[in-house]
Parts: sequence; C-alpha cells; structure tokens
Amino acid sequence: MNFFWYTHACTRFAAIIVLLCIHKSATAQARPEFRGVWIATVSNIDWPSKGNFNGDSQRAEFIRLLDMHQRNGMNAVIVQVRPCTDAFYPSPYEPWSEWLTGVQGQPPSPYYDPLEFMITETHKRNMVFHAWMNPYRAEFNVNTTSVSSLHITKLHPEWFVTYGDKRYFDPGNIQAQEYVADVVKDVVSRYDVDAIHFDDYFYPYKLPGLSFPDTATYRKYGAGLKLDDWRRSNTDSIISKISRSIKAINPQCIFGISPFGVWRNIDRDPKGSRTIGALSNYDDLYADILNWLRRNWIDYVAPQLYWEIGHRTAPYEVLLDWWSKNTYGKHCYIGLGIYKAGSNAAWQDKTQLPRQIEALRNKPNIQGMIFYSSKSFETNPNGWNDVLRLHYFKDAAEVPGIE
Repeated sequence: MNFFWYTHACTRFAAIIVLLCIHKSATAQARPEFRGVWIATVSNIDWPSKGNFNGDSQRAEFIRLLDMHQRNGMNAVIVQVRPCTDAFYPSPYEPWSEWLTGVQGQPPSPYYDPLEFMITETHKRNMVFHAWMNPYRAEFNVNTTSVSSLHITKLHPEWFVTYGDKRYFDPGNIQAQEYVADVVKDVVSRYDVDAIHFDDYFYPYKLPGLSFPDTATYRKYGAGLKLDDWRRSNTDSIISKISRSIKAINPQCIFGISPFGVWRNIDRDPKGSRTIGALSNYDDLYADILNWLRRNWIDYVAPQLYWEIGHRTAPYEVLLDWWSKNTYGKHCYIGLGIYKAGSNAAWQDKTQLPRQIEALRNKPNIQGMIFYSSKSFETNPNGWNDVLRLHYFKDAAEVPGIE
C-alpha cells in the first residue's frame, strides 16, 4: 500500500470522526422537558411593541423575539391571541385587536394573518405554539379602551357586567359560555395550534369593597346552590364545554390552564397547601383546578409560582411540592416569574432562578417550566439568559408528549 495514500486516508478518517463528535455534541438531546415563555399582547406588554402598527415591522419584531428564545433553549411559546374579546387573527366573531392595529376592528397594514404567520415561524424552529386566550375579559378599561361597533359587548350587552374599570362576560350566562366556546372552536378548526391555553382570569380578582355584580344571573340560574358553589359550577361548565369542543375537532390539540399558584390554603381545606391567608383559585377566583384535572378536562396545568424561595405567605418550595403531589397524572409546567428580577433582595440574588429550576427538576410529576414573560429576556436580567443558554438549556429537549 502506498504510504502517502494510507497516511492521507487515516487523516481524513480521523477528521470525519472529530466532525461527527462535534455534531453529536452540538445536537445533544436532554430528556424531554417543556421550556416555554409567555408572550403577552395585552397593552403591548411583549409584542408588538407599543406604537408599532406596521405589519412588516411587527413580523420582523416577532422573528427577532423567536430567535432570541430559540437561542436561549426554549421549545415552546404561549402567545396571547385573544387578550380582550378581540383577535390577533381574522375572526368571524371578534374584531381585530387595538393592540395590533391601534384601533379595534381595523385590519393590519400591510395586511397579514398574525396567527398563521406566528404558527409558521414557530414550527419552522421546531418549537410548539400554544394559543393563549382570555375567556372572560371584554373591555380592558371601560374609560379608555377602543371598542368597535361590531364588538360583542355592543351586540349583546346583556351578557356583560362591569366590575371596577373593566367589563367581563357574566360567567353564569349560558349564551355567553356558548359564545366563548364557539370562538375557541373557530381557532382550533382553522389553525394548526398545538394547544389552547387559558390563564388565571376566570372570575376576576376581587376588588376591595366591591361585589361582583352577578346577582340577577344568580337568581335566574342559581338552582338552590350557594353563591360560591354556583360560581364554581359556572367555571366548571365553560371548561368542560371547551375541552369537549377542542377534542371533537382536533384530538391532537391539547388544552392547558395556567392558574394562580395557590389552589386552596390548608386552613380552609386539609387538602390545601401549607400557605396561610393567600388568595386562592377555589375561594376567590371560583376555579376548581383539581376538579378539572380529575375529570380529564385539561391536559396540563401551569401554576404561576412567582414567589421566591422562602416567601413569607406563599413559599415557592412549598407550592412546588404541593403541585407535584396534585397533578392527577396530568403534565405540570411551573410558571416562573423572571419578571421579578431585581424587584427585591431575594430577586436580586442571581441564584434565585437557578435554584428554582433545580428544585422543579428534582420533583416528580413536573415536566417543565414556563417563564413570564418574554420582555424580561430582552435585558438578560441577572445574566439569566446566559445561565439558560450555557447551562440549563444547553442541550436541546423535545417537548414531552401528552397521551
């Protein structure tokens, strides 16, 4: 054998081995883990930026945002497409959002379908897209909100109540429930969304000295139930309706809820978390999340645990442990409050978020995390973008499958 040829062949073979090792390292896969980020559109919190009403500029902005999250290791985005009974897509039911075009009901210019565009760009990056919708909020501020003449509050004012400076669907109104279910069905039937996602706004957070104005509806539909039980039954009703609707149209599309972090306090219920005096889903928002998990109405839960480790009223570690023991076999993704960075001494501590990630990864029945919200990442708070990119999310991970 020619010595030169042999030496050259060995050198090439060694180079190929090195390249294969580098490729394997670059594409290493971690165990499946949900790594999501919320992208809020209400009041232009995350996207599009305030005052950006140009369709081309909005698309470029969203691509930059997606690329940032992909670099940081995210594999999912939860994008608010119905912030306030309005739409970030052409809807037969609801007007274009004022936070997209400046005036409710006015289409984008240059014209495009933001939802279709966002889904396409997200899937291009092998990320999943969850369409985040607010079920009950109808007017963000009754004094300042832009409201189209074709808005449902104009067409069916009897479905709504005003509480504080906002207008809401009356959750006890059966026709209103059907309407919201129809809005969800429309999105699932026309768009390739991987999930429908609701946040924590069911009955609104209580305002001091004000009662939620649903007395007339309660008298009509209460059927002998106590007021609190009736309100919870209304929330049960809309969740079960929407769950059935989604699965009837697309069994592969999942349904998830991101509730306030406390289901119920232990002083009110022995099954509750060891938190005292905290607001709760069950008693204050009339959302019995555990009932929805037990009945298979939702596929995942993403409790918003935005408190620090050792918090006086609602310690992160206590609630993490409680949720890990109360998933009823469903996926649980922990909502992490990266937006709190720098807000107090605990959140000035650069180890706060890493310790929370380590803790959730060491708990059974927790399949990942979601960060609130996208805008926080733009400043790399406490260097946490780098921590995710170079350490916790260094290796790519598939989104865990839901059966």
